[in-house]
Amino acid sequence: MSNYLISCGGTGGHLSPGIALAEGLAERGHVATLLISQKRVDARLIEKYPHLNFVPIPGAPFTCAPVGLLRFIVSQTKGFFVSLRLVQTIRPAGIVGFGGFTTAAIIIAGKLRGVPVALHEANRVPGRAIRSLSRFARRVYLPPGIDLPGIKKDVIRHAGLPVRREIARIPRDQACRQLGLDPAGKILAIFGGSQGATVLNDWARRELPQLANAGIQLYCVTGLGKGVAEVMELTAADRSPVTAVFVPFCDQVAALLSAADLVIGRAGAGSIAELIRCETPAIVIPYPHAADDHQRANAIWFEQQGAGLVIDQSKPVALSREVFALLGDEARLQRIRAHLHRLDHSATLKFILDDLESLTAPQRA
Repeated sequence: MSNYLISCGGTGGHLSPGIALAEGLAERGHVATLLISQKRVDARLIEKYPHLNFVPIPGAPFTCAPVGLLRFIVSQTKGFFVSLRLVQTIRPAGIVGFGGFTTAAIIIAGKLRGVPVALHEANRVPGRAIRSLSRFARRVYLPPGIDLPGIKKDVIRHAGLPVRREIARIPRDQACRQLGLDPAGKILAIFGGSQGATVLNDWARRELPQLANAGIQLYCVTGLGKGVAEVMELTAADRSPVTAVFVPFCDQVAALLSAADLVIGRAGAGSIAELIRCETPAIVIPYPHAADDHQRANAIWFEQQGAGLVIDQSKPVALSREVFALLGDEARLQRIRAHLHRLDHSATLKFILDDLESLTAPQRA
């Protein structure tokens, strides 16, 4: 049995693969401690995992604004000393960082104590944390076809994103029952990532009468702090009932993606990995202010694979047109599902676990 530290806080896109890795390590008899941020979204997401060990550590995202920069420096300094104490106390066999503002402190602390360090980047444009810290790592996991200049080839392993074991397609009828939806009707899901997307929520509210008129049910995950839970009963043109659901948070992601005929969502690597795993057709709307425009790179790759469509958030009319066109074309949806099935790499977690165990195995004299 070995101990591992996993830095994965700040967003669902970092935390979800950290949870997947921790559960995989536990199944192999290891112990994992997950280092998370103090943000509300982290606290909400971990509620489902009382069997895992989470430790909030100080940290704040980098910004050039004077007040924000000062907050970043102070919080990262605090985070470093907390991380150093954790390394000294736990004496981990290895440390894994998934990027984001919680990663730097523990990676540097681990490097100083001689602990093998690994980094995982799921986006097709590596983030600032991964680029800056990769020189300290003995292993860097990157998406297939992506490399980092200046990093030795024997350090890089190409691997996808570990997906939580609970994220898997379930029978559609069962998924609809869990969500209170009618399996006989079409279902559109709005899923703007762990923090929601206001522009998508607004689109959903605006288009709701037209969707209902066409008999299309709606399930919109608005994001924490962006509305309250609400269930609406509307009427289609043929007088049949149509359900619309708005919820701030969804901890039934597998059910949502299994029930939906189509998803509108952001293009974070975590969201795309979950769409692939559940084989759910999607229109992805890249967040235009994402660092290094990495969501657009993810989205373009996704579309090139035939797995979905990309539409800019400044084009709501085009979005509406494509939603109604796709939901009315079952043959096209089936072709997209076939491409999603081709892209699913279910062995990603096993590959990373095997490699980590090899990397952190005690060296024989």
